[in-house]
Amino acid sequence: MKKYFVIGNPIEHSLSPQLHNYWLEQNNIKAVYEKIKLEESEIENFILKIKNQEINGCNVTVPFKKIVIPFLDKLSSEAEHTQSVNTICFDNGDLVGYNTDIGGFQKAINNLNYKVKDKEILILGAGGVVPSIIFALNKMEASKITVSNRTYKKAENLRTQFNKINIVNWGEVPDFDMIINATSIGLNNESINLNITNIGDGKLFYDVIYNPRETNFLKEGKKLGNQIENGKLMFIYQAFEAFKLWHNIEPTINSSVLKLLDND
Repeated sequence: MKKYFVIGNPIEHSLSPQLHNYWLEQNNIKAVYEKIKLEESEIENFILKIKNQEINGCNVTVPFKKIVIPFLDKLSSEAEHTQSVNTICFDNGDLVGYNTDIGGFQKAINNLNYKVKDKEILILGAGGVVPSIIFALNKMEASKITVSNRTYKKAENLRTQFNKINIVNWGEVPDFDMIINATSIGLNNESINLNITNIGDGKLFYDVIYNPRETNFLKEGKKLGNQIENGKLMFIYQAFEAFKLWHNIEPTINSSVLKLLDND
């Protein structure tokens, strides 16, 4: 039986196994998908198991999306540009890293019928999925992208990949049309503690977190009269792209799939 994994640390919150195992069953594929918590020192040995086909492929989540790159043979153009890998495939003897977060985010925003073109975007966070989000926002022609991170230098480092982004200190809240929480703050019901009471309404608050379904960040946005959206559809669409890469099948996205992730 084929084996697939999602690796990360922490990993307990991940609902990837529910989603992928559902699709595997629906498509009569003899395989299993599990989550595994790794330390950085264990990454190389784990990826070697994919090379040896003891494992058939894996998804990568925080904090390993960049760390895995030196152990791969090739990168897709999107993974190369963002220096971020969330899907690893074995292809003709090579380990290939892909970034399906970009397409996942873009499809999720399009699903909202929200037009990013000419909008000002504020991103909270600078690691993990942020390069993928910036890449997607540029494709969608956002007029201005501002990044704020608790560690200023980490935000500044993004300029090596995206020289047109703006950086502000953590706690500063410039004007925006859409604000994205791309930090892990909220996974355990923490609050971001930014003063957003004067930003007005009619904005889009987007949180890449999908479990819990409504973080304190989203609750605050809603209380102020703004549109809110969690990362569930982005998560589903990036998984859809990974599933297609591994199995050459487009899985179904329907109400049953959406319900799989409503576990909070």
